[in-house]
Amino acid sequence: MTKAGIVAGLALAATLAACGKSESPSVDPAAERAAATERAKQGPFGTDMKALENAKNLGADLNRKAEDNLEKADK
Repeated sequence: MTKAGIVAGLALAATLAACGKSESPSVDPAAERAAATERAKQGPFGTDMKALENAKNLGADLNRKAEDNLEKADK
């Protein structure tokens, strides 16, 4: 083999070794999800996000009122 072939082979091996390494991201998935939700609220989806939160709150409120009414009916 020639010197150029050896050098090319070593360069190829070094490139493949560097590409094979995958470092895991240091971002916490839960924190990233919360940050993405906040960005969505401030961005173009703000109205939709607020409507979704209102719907979730409405469902929880209706469930609480239904439980209260069931307790009153039992008495």
